[in-house]
Amino acid sequence: MIRNIVFDMGNVLIHWRPDIFVKRMEIPEEDCPQLLREVFGSVEWIQLDRGVITWEQATEKMCRRLPERLHAVARELTQKWWDNHLLPVEGMAQLVREIKSLGYGVYLLSNAKSDLPEYFDRIPGSECFDGRIVSADWKLLKPQPELYHVLLREYGLKAEECFFVDDLNINIEAAVLVGMSGTMFRDADWLRRDLIQAGIPLRSPV
Repeated sequence: MIRNIVFDMGNVLIHWRPDIFVKRMEIPEEDCPQLLREVFGSVEWIQLDRGVITWEQATEKMCRRLPERLHAVARELTQKWWDNHLLPVEGMAQLVREIKSLGYGVYLLSNAKSDLPEYFDRIPGSECFDGRIVSADWKLLKPQPELYHVLLREYGLKAEECFFVDDLNINIEAAVLVGMSGTMFRDADWLRRDLIQAGIPLRSPV
């Protein structure tokens, strides 16, 4: 029986669209591809998610590959991308709150950086979460099974009682390998149907 719903964050609870983030920075259009590549597409961005590099080290390395005119923008995107670009996924706040109202545990398992506490209260339904595991805090990344085991251990959860929601199938597969069930996220209504099929007594989508 499912007792807990575990959510990824990017493209599940909030939109993860680095291309939009960059375009909103009011820079020449011809600079956007380079900034997108050297910030969000960089090794340093993944290393920040893994928690094995400092913000200063990451931005310094990124800036070495960028013209000086883009240094300030790169630092802002790296360290405060969420300040002006955090876009909730439509319908998810309502769905998370409905799940919580039914008595289910609600948890976060996300590849994210150590600054998540600075903006977590802006995440849809953040007040409903019983716990959160952030990759940078454990120096692990999904789909490493060890990160899923951290969630189970830290909150005393049973894998077979957890339903995992992520936008990447490889991360769902990892959840299944540790004994969870789950589904790939498409939109809130689709997820609602998948949860109903899994036995969660939610209202049917209109």
